Amino acid sequence: MLKKAASLVHLDFSPRHRQPLPGRVVLAAIASIAGCLVADFILVVIGEAIFSATKGYTHFRFSDYGKLTVIGVIIASAAWPIVTRVTSAPRWLFFRLAIVVTLFLWLPDLYILYRGQPGDAVAVLMVMHLAIALVTYNLLVHGAPIRPVRRAEHSRLSSS
Repeated sequence: MLKKAASLVHLDFSPRHRQPLPGRVVLAAIASIAGCLVADFILVVIGEAIFSATKGYTHFRFSDYGKLTVIGVIIASAAWPIVTRVTSAPRWLFFRLAIVVTLFLWLPDLYILYRGQPGDAVAVLMVMHLAIALVTYNLLVHGAPIRPVRRAEHSRLSSS
């Protein structure tokens, strides 16, 4: 049963590719942090323009969303090389993990909505989480891609 569950999520521990270059992962992480912070800022500006009552909303302060965004992107950036090591379909798995994590991160947003926070402000926060997921996923998988197996490695892997 455990083997079946692992195969459903492509967790096979036998990738037929090489790891992303560590330097590329670091650069993709830095680009992702910058891109996410810019996206967050733009979404706050748009949110405050559309929903004027949200101007000055606590969670729209850069100091509030900035540190949480950086922490989240660092965690995702550390997860990407791990995912590439444990599966032969890393983009497939990482994409689904990004969806699950985004849904999980919406839970606190829904909780503060339940506790009486303004719905329009919470909606902007939820869009910010989605934007962070999209930016981070794309910059990591495209900026620090898996690499094909070298010819010598390929023949060694084929014979085993």
